Amino acid sequence: MRNDQVPPIAARLPDPHRILTQTNWAELNHAYGLATDAPKMLVALLDTEQTTRTKALAYVHGILHHQNTIYEATVPTALYLAAILTDPRTTLPVDRNRRGTTGRMRAELLTWIGSVADEVTDEVDAASRRHGFPLDGYPPAAALQRTRPQLFTAVFPYIDDADRDVSEAAIAACIPLLDDAELLSYREMLVPLLREVLGTSELWQRRERAIDALDAWGEDSSGLEGQRNPFLFCDSDLSTHSFPSPADLDLTESYGERPPF
Repeated sequence: MRNDQVPPIAARLPDPHRILTQTNWAELNHAYGLATDAPKMLVALLDTEQTTRTKALAYVHGILHHQNTIYEATVPTALYLAAILTDPRTTLPVDRNRRGTTGRMRAELLTWIGSVADEVTDEVDAASRRHGFPLDGYPPAAALQRTRPQLFTAVFPYIDDADRDVSEAAIAACIPLLDDAELLSYREMLVPLLREVLGTSELWQRRERAIDALDAWGEDSSGLEGQRNPFLFCDSDLSTHSFPSPADLDLTESYGERPPF
């Protein structure tokens, strides 16, 4: 499979600068109130300084998607992150944890997109409906569901990236996006990569993700090995893709500042 084999779906992403300048962030909320600080922090994801990029990434995780919550500001953020994936600066490194482990920003943005998409899957919707809270009754979740074809168009080119971490992150991000009715036919295209790439990841979380997806799609997951003992969790396993928390980086200093335009 080649990167130029992008699915022929009509789902173009808006220009990232337009997302920043034409979104009324002052009317959208995030975990700590109105998202007036979001434009500055989103721009900082592509800063030349690694510490600044790391701080911005922590903001995106801890403020715009705090504890896996979908906020009003999460939706334009997802579109912005998807739109900047092609920027060469996303190949720059970013800190992953306090121990100094680094990874490429592009892999982290793909991971974030996948995490957000996980919150609006068919399974989540069914569970929410059982409790009387369907996703289509929560405007940010419904809006995020509508962006899935756009997000998939942006994520798909990286499923066979030369950087194994980027490739795995892209494949994992595609899984929840493919719950969209417009995208169901692309599951078959992804199955070999679930087995051969995600299913052989060094991270047991990704291997289990491949197994779960294959099982859910009615595909054969035999031969893939997830976590043998689900009670065996250790810092080294989880910290590989953990990010500095907002508390670690004192993000509060950015709140209330004017956007950079």
